[in-house]
Amino acid sequence: MDANKDVSRRGLLGAAVAGAMVGCGPAARTDEAPGAPLRGRIRQSVVQWCFAPHWSLPQTCRIAANLGCRSVELLEPQHWPTLRQFGLTCAIARGHGFVRGMNHTAHHAECSEILRRSIDAAAVAGVPNVITFTGFATTEAGTVGPEQGARNCVDGYKQLVAYAEQRGVNLCLEMLNSRVDEEMKGHPGYQGDDIDYCLDIVRKVGSPRMKLLFDIYHVQIMHGDVIRRLRECGPYVAHVHTAGNPGRGELDDRQEINYPPILRTLLEIGYEGYVGQEFIPTGDPEKGLRQAVRLCDV
Repeated sequence: MDANKDVSRRGLLGAAVAGAMVGCGPAARTDEAPGAPLRGRIRQSVVQWCFAPHWSLPQTCRIAANLGCRSVELLEPQHWPTLRQFGLTCAIARGHGFVRGMNHTAHHAECSEILRRSIDAAAVAGVPNVITFTGFATTEAGTVGPEQGARNCVDGYKQLVAYAEQRGVNLCLEMLNSRVDEEMKGHPGYQGDDIDYCLDIVRKVGSPRMKLLFDIYHVQIMHGDVIRRLRECGPYVAHVHTAGNPGRGELDDRQEINYPPILRTLLEIGYEGYVGQEFIPTGDPEKGLRQAVRLCDV
């Protein structure tokens, strides 16, 4: 082959590869002007606890609204009027904590009472979801094995879910990772640390109001294979959370999760819920949130 033609061919191939790579990877949407409107096909939310060390609730609401988010979430009902002042909603309401959950029958009465109050408030305010957890395997009530814990969850939720159906509110069971032993980055001892385990509980409850909170960060740590798992869980997913891994930081190029194709998968499976930004800022929180919102605006 002619040497000049070979060089020319290699150059063309190199240019084609470079062109194909444009727009791929974590920075696909961050080169747009900061004030450019969002596509808005993904409804985005901000998880307040992550930003509470930096901003007051009104500051969070103002920034979230300016960035095109529609919700600030995991707040008590007394804070919801503040959200409305900024044209925002609460995508998912707080329920009981993640230590004492439905996997222990000793905690059923406590958790059910809290969840009923949350369901009532959510129904009145038009909040679609209330968060819930399996709980830790070991609490002051003793230790429960995984099979018994799952049965206890199913029994507890079956007694409650008819009320959620009447009020038109989803109960969203969240899987949490148990591998990372750092505060609010992982939860060693949490029983629902497997997405299939949580999905099985949801399926056995058998109600259209019993759903999953699919946290991409936690699923990545415990399983990986996020897109395949999201497709498998799709009909049962009512809420989604994000964060970078490792570290639960920003959704930037220091972490391993490639978010744009995951968000496109949500669109492909017909997901209509919210995506909550639940990363812990390590730098300028507004810059990090802006970058995450743009990245997820597929």
